[in-house]
Amino acid sequence: MKTSELTGAALDWAVAKCEGVALVLAPFTGSRNFVILGQNMKPTIVMYEPSLYWAQGGPIIEREGITLASPNPIDSEWCAMLWGTQAKQSGLTPLIAAMRCYVASKLGDEIKLPEELK
Repeated sequence: MKTSELTGAALDWAVAKCEGVALVLAPFTGSRNFVILGQNMKPTIVMYEPSLYWAQGGPIIEREGITLASPNPIDSEWCAMLWGTQAKQSGLTPLIAAMRCYVASKLGDEIKLPEELK
């Protein structure tokens, strides 16, 4: 799937992959809930949604130095860029744009998703 088209659980899964977080979808709780496998391998149900929550996505933006540009009369979406790379993505919200940019910088413009996220 194109990185520029990632949304919701698929985008959050891709961010987790970039972050090295082991996630497994928890089908019994809904499409946006994940089971995170901890060091002791005990599953913990947690909402992992960096494309929705600043508490999760904000530190990634800051750490990676992702630059955001707000919508304007010419472009109605947020734009995110990462200097020193070719990564530039847009999205309806700043977090969506930034997380797409982060994924593009780490995984490229197209990624392979697990079947349950297609």
